[in-house]
Amino acid sequence: MTQHLVLAGGGHAHMVSLAHLRDFVELDWRVTVIGPSDYHYYSGMGPGMLGSTYEPDEIRFATRAQVEAQGGIFVRDTIVAVDPKQRRLALASGAQIYYDLVSFNTGSSVQLPEISGDQERIFTVKPIERLYEAREVIATQSTLRPLKVAVVGGGPAGAEISGNLRQLLVESSHPAQVYLYAGHRFMGRFPEAVRDKSRSFLERAGVEIIENGYLQRIEDMRLVFDGEQSEALDFILLATGVHPSPFFKAAGMAVGPDGGLLVNRFLQHVDFPEIFGGGDCISFQEQELDKVGVYAVRENPVLFHNLKAMIQGQPLQAFDPGGDYLLIFNLGQGKGVLRKRWLNLSGRLAFRIKDWIDRKFIEQFQ
Repeated sequence: MTQHLVLAGGGHAHMVSLAHLRDFVELDWRVTVIGPSDYHYYSGMGPGMLGSTYEPDEIRFATRAQVEAQGGIFVRDTIVAVDPKQRRLALASGAQIYYDLVSFNTGSSVQLPEISGDQERIFTVKPIERLYEAREVIATQSTLRPLKVAVVGGGPAGAEISGNLRQLLVESSHPAQVYLYAGHRFMGRFPEAVRDKSRSFLERAGVEIIENGYLQRIEDMRLVFDGEQSEALDFILLATGVHPSPFFKAAGMAVGPDGGLLVNRFLQHVDFPEIFGGGDCISFQEQELDKVGVYAVRENPVLFHNLKAMIQGQPLQAFDPGGDYLLIFNLGQGKGVLRKRWLNLSGRLAFRIKDWIDRKFIEQFQ
């Protein structure tokens, strides 16, 4: 019977494997890709889509079309449970898929706080498609009345979302207010130069940055922090910390401190050699990795090599995370902040560099 490779998720760490899916088919393996959408959106350009710098077609990969054109099977569904002993995946539809070899790239999600009252005007930054939904409804409403919009999250996602939201509303027919609720300290884990320049750009653009602690809950479109309530808001965008898929821990599998699939230096699960993974859903046993797309991109060729090596009985390749990485934030209105070791750039040049890098990456796999 033909053996079965499953790629769980069509994210950044699976780009090379998806581009060369035919290689697995030609090795006489059946290949199934599971994803919640026919498309995968590049998260690095998501804030720019919110601000209307990019349209959806410019930042997404046609996953289903790519899979089916190479002889694979695409299943539009969501994984809700895994049974590693039975080598079985349970899907939201009720279907079950068995595998001989599987690689997880299921990403991460924003953990929702307790919410009471209206939820239709609350958006999370993941999945990225939600940013386009937010853009459409907020842009429409901004032509009808003044808006008060809050972004919750003091990290890079909160900074980029609030800046691009301000860009979206700059031509609004009515005055619009954008608040960034940034926890206890805006961009707290970054160097002072990056933090100060990012704050300066956002405040000059009209974003009000508020540092009053962490969000506890949302009551009737009001944010509650340590007993204090914000004023009533028209829209809320949640850019708080992301968490890996919960089904690894629920299955009793070895996971990292954040609940991510615990993998060794070959991106292979520490207990189940037929399970691999990359991107935000894993925890790398060798060292802690930031939840940034650069590591998923670097994992690409290693995952592709090791999946083929497992099929062909060849040696696995170790993943080297590499050194310091280039970090660029798109803060809206054509401006950004760039950091690489000792180098710090800000303004339009930083954004142009990010835009060029992102477009080249997209073109490589679209």
